[in-house]
Amino acid sequence: MTTDDLSAVLDGVGPRLRAIRRRRGSTLEQLAELTGMSVSTLSRIESGLRRPTLDVLLPLARAYRMPLDELVGAPETGDPRVHPRPVTRDGAVWIPLSRGSGGLNAFKQILPVPARVPEHLDQRTHEGHEWIYVLVGELRLALGEKDFRLGAGEAAEFDTRVPHAVANVGRRPLELLVLFGPQGERVHLRARTP
Repeated sequence: MTTDDLSAVLDGVGPRLRAIRRRRGSTLEQLAELTGMSVSTLSRIESGLRRPTLDVLLPLARAYRMPLDELVGAPETGDPRVHPRPVTRDGAVWIPLSRGSGGLNAFKQILPVPARVPEHLDQRTHEGHEWIYVLVGELRLALGEKDFRLGAGEAAEFDTRVPHAVANVGRRPLELLVLFGPQGERVHLRARTP
């Protein structure tokens, strides 16, 4: 890595940290509470007025549950392996299968068998586009006014600005492959012709 490359990475850390915080819907005050840093320090780092040191970046990486190299946007080392760290949110286990915090991201999601499935699912909207592939189990996908059931080997694709929710309606944990991309992002398949 050249000095110019290093300088570009370091100059991009502040704006990258701001983008990550905003994408997650956090305020500087919430982040300050999680990390023990002052709001003014976090603000100066995000605006590029202060370059973050390791003692600042490590608490941020913990707060965001991200590897340090991903947090700062470090150049790839050539190792293609992803070392997933599962996260449990609302009873569902999310296993990241990609490194990126922007662009297209892949996850394995495991939904436990619920005590009961509510008649009406709490649908939400957000920017983006989503693809779901059922690996194991039975999925209920509420998409706007419609309800769909998908079994193993079935897939769905939708704009996440449409209200949506998912639920496990089977008798075993539901395992999904989920691809999520920002608005306008699409999956591109390349196939060889015989």
